[in-house]
Order: sequence, then C-alpha cells, then structure tokens
Amino acid sequence: MSLNEFSEITPGMYVINKLNKEWGLGQVQSSINEKVTINFEHVGKKVVNINKVELEVIIYNEFNW
Repeated sequence: MSLNEFSEITPGMYVINKLNKEWGLGQVQSSINEKVTINFEHVGKKVVNINKVELEVIIYNEFNW
C-alpha cells in the first residue's frame, strides 16, 4: 500500500521510503499536516514531506515478521 495523503499516516505505523530503501524500516513518530517524522533503522530520525516522498506502509505482525 502506498500513501499519498498525509491524513493516512499515523504514529506507530511502519513504512519504507520507496526511493531510499537502504534506510531500512521506519516507524512514524509524528504526523503534522504534510510533515512526517520517521525513525529509520539505518539512518535514524528523518522529517519528510509526504507530498514529495513516496512511502510504503508495512503491515507489521510480530508473529510473521
């Protein structure tokens, strides 16, 4: 599932930056309008503009991960 509207992103969601997959899995920390703060595995905290960055939501299931 790809996101293109900031209203769909909520704290706690797991995402991947489709253009920077090497950043690893990221967990959304906050979402205020188009600005989303995400803590990524390999590069730490990043603030992205959801209108300019395509994110893919990862459905995290602790039993199947």
